Amino acid sequence: MLEVRNLSAGYGRTQVLWDIDLAVGENEIVALVGPNGSGKTTLLRAITGMVGVRAGTVIFQGENIAGKSIEEIVKRGIAHVPEGRRLFPGLTVRENLKLGAWRTKESSVDHVVDLFPRLGERLNQVAGSMSGGEQQMCAIARGLMSKPSLIVIDELSLGLAPVVVDEIIQRLPSIAQSGTSILMVDQDVDAALTISRSAYVLEAGHLVLSGKSSDLLADPRVQESYLGVG
Repeated sequence: MLEVRNLSAGYGRTQVLWDIDLAVGENEIVALVGPNGSGKTTLLRAITGMVGVRAGTVIFQGENIAGKSIEEIVKRGIAHVPEGRRLFPGLTVRENLKLGAWRTKESSVDHVVDLFPRLGERLNQVAGSMSGGEQQMCAIARGLMSKPSLIVIDELSLGLAPVVVDEIIQRLPSIAQSGTSILMVDQDVDAALTISRSAYVLEAGHLVLSGKSSDLLADPRVQESYLGVG
């Protein structure tokens, strides 16, 4: 579905990523992990058109989308849940969700409320009055309103209570199985590698490790650097 080849990207005169290769298949959850400042957010932004691609290609469903506008990329079926959620705090949950459906003009919120029942209890509540975890659920649900083929989620668990993170992560396989693949960045490396099928490790803008998530969980380098083992 998505294949990033030899991608380099950055901001202004500053290059952040060098020769990145990454792939996401149909109905798949893929994790992107690494230390702060390693380029994870920049990679997601390059895929979704928010940062210019300096070299390489971003092939999505057989088409190179590198250099296309954010709107064109969204229309092709990629949704982006940015770090910080970026909800409209003065609008209700229902209104925030419907803003995510502009591509498909979907009026029903039932399919996302089924995934996140908490939102069904808060549809008429202003989004800014919810907890951080509930806001993250709303942000993911808003991304799913357009029924994308791929959703990219930046810092899924940052600043959230562990019990809420578990609730969100438990929903990810259902999302993938329903036809929306997931590319996720998360500071909780253990959880990210446990829920995903494959994963990539970025350090200082370079891809240093990749493979099956179960293999990376057992890799001594990952255990020592990210899991506190050894």
